[in-house]
Amino acid sequence: LFKIPAWYDAGRDGYIDLMELKLMMEKLGAPQTHLGLKNMIKEVDEDFDGQLSFREFLLIFHKAAAGELQEDSGLMALAKLSEIDVAQEGVKGAKDFFEAKVQALSCASKFEAELKAEQDERKREEEKRRLRQAAFRELKAVFST
Repeated sequence: LFKIPAWYDAGRDGYIDLMELKLMMEKLGAPQTHLGLKNMIKEVDEDFDGQLSFREFLLIFHKAAAGELQEDSGLMALAKLSEIDVAQEGVKGAKDFFEAKVQALSCASKFEAELKAEQDERKREEEKRRLRQAAFRELKAVFST
């Protein structure tokens, strides 16, 4: 059983809805209008539920490989930006690709979290140092008078 990658499926419900597609396209550097996003879903939404299942998601890449997508469409942008040829790689290859994408994003997020933690630690240390200096100045003032 294949699932939509967690990187795309923020709601973890097994589908990509309009907002998740919006965020995905923004992350990929190809933001779309609200109407454009609706048209993207409509083009591959086989069950007309207004969201994309994993099968419908893979259909994007199948249609791109078959030349069935307009060159300037949001789906073609998604297919090109995702760098996977499902016709060549197959479903297993696509699954592996997206799992690798999730892993890469996870590593990037982990790195960003570590950097933020280091910055926060530096700020705390700087604040402690500033407070120690202020306390020292107060004591010095008491003994100076």
